[in-house]
Amino acid sequence: MSNLKTLAKDTAIYGASSILGRFLNYLLTPLYTNTLTADSGGYGVITNVYAWTALLLVLLTFGMETGFFRFANKENEDPKRVYSTTLLIVSAVAVTFAVVTLLLLKPIAGMLGYGEHPWYIGIMVIVVAMDAIQSIVFAYLRYLKRPIRFATLKLLFILLNISLNLIYYVGMGGRDAGYTFFINLICTSVIMLCLIPYMRGFKYVLDRALLKRMWRYSMPLLILGVAGILNQTADKMLFPFIYPDKAEGLTQLGIYGAASKIAMIMAMLTQAFRYAYEPFVFGKSRESDSREMYAKAMKYFIIFTLLAYLGVIFYMDILQYIVGGDYRDGLRVVPIVMAAEIFMGVYFNLSFWYKLIDETRWGAYFSLIGCVVLVTINVLFIPHYGYMACAWGGFAGYGVAMLLSYFVGQRKYPIRYDLKGIGIYVLLAAMLYVAAEAVTIDSLVLRLVYRTVLLLLFVGYFAKRDLAIPISKPRNSASPRKRPMQE
Repeated sequence: MSNLKTLAKDTAIYGASSILGRFLNYLLTPLYTNTLTADSGGYGVITNVYAWTALLLVLLTFGMETGFFRFANKENEDPKRVYSTTLLIVSAVAVTFAVVTLLLLKPIAGMLGYGEHPWYIGIMVIVVAMDAIQSIVFAYLRYLKRPIRFATLKLLFILLNISLNLIYYVGMGGRDAGYTFFINLICTSVIMLCLIPYMRGFKYVLDRALLKRMWRYSMPLLILGVAGILNQTADKMLFPFIYPDKAEGLTQLGIYGAASKIAMIMAMLTQAFRYAYEPFVFGKSRESDSREMYAKAMKYFIIFTLLAYLGVIFYMDILQYIVGGDYRDGLRVVPIVMAAEIFMGVYFNLSFWYKLIDETRWGAYFSLIGCVVLVTINVLFIPHYGYMACAWGGFAGYGVAMLLSYFVGQRKYPIRYDLKGIGIYVLLAAMLYVAAEAVTIDSLVLRLVYRTVLLLLFVGYFAKRDLAIPISKPRNSASPRKRPMQE
């Protein structure tokens, strides 16, 4: 139980920074969606470019972040030597990529549809190269159990980013979406300077033998990561090329991207859990009760994500104001995208069986199959159903990957998950969702009160069943009952 408490504490710290950071970042969504009209396509450009940079970040780190955790926790490895080797190889790849891309910037920007604004791509290339290097340094902070320093730097980036965006879009009345990328460059550079102390104080050594072993371990993770990020971003990258009208495609993509921001609450919880869970799993992998611990962690993860799901859906009357009026038609994708995010979170939790037995190729298989499902649905249905096809594509892709990982994992590394208990929570959440949608209440206040009661029913059940908190007042047991005198 103490291990779970440590996991909960670290998740709370990482989660607080992640949730607070994403909440503050939500200030940018109403900012963008109220200053960049939907028909301008500006927010569609932002959504599209950031989707490409997310893919590039995975390519430039090529699974070495997880590889670092795996080898730094091995008994016969020197953690600083592992860190040095990882940081050197990722930095070399990132810098080389940035230089080559900048030399070929015009043709690459033209291929992506930004021939008139190549500097959009140029700036983000530099940003993603720095992000790749920083991801290893941040992994080192997590290894050192420095969640507060980690959270502080993450929040510094977000606060600086928000401040500069407010200055440009509100103070200066700016309307060029491209300045968003320039602001990102400034913020990333500041964080890079703050991380310099963690890139010094040890001898840089590129251990080729170690690198070869890390490469064999991490290479399947690269395929896994690419497939995984494509599951999140392929729709946003492909949409302008598949939608019949390119200009209208950017408009529709902007609407979908803005609405999906509300659903990203689920992604925040998953990310916060991952930051604490990854070092926790590798650190506890040698303990005898580790599988029972993983099963409990899975159950609690699903419970809290279901609670977050209901919370977002029940208070959509308030959350809808995160996006501008031009973009609210896209809110119908939120329940679907959030469900897909739950599948992704469960899939992430399941994924540790093949990492622990060093058979990471399975993760590549599952993610690639899920990605094929997602892309197929997008290609077939985007021309007819627009961004709704994107939402259902993600739902199907993550669902398939999750199920495959579970069934294969139970044969390779069986873990006794509390499927009955989890099933009851899923059923309860579904019933409460139907109860909320089925009852029409015109008054906003009464509607929110009604849905709050439904949400408290879920919380109460959890407290009673899994937190051992008595809902009713216990009987007075101050004085024990006297045993009858034996004759």
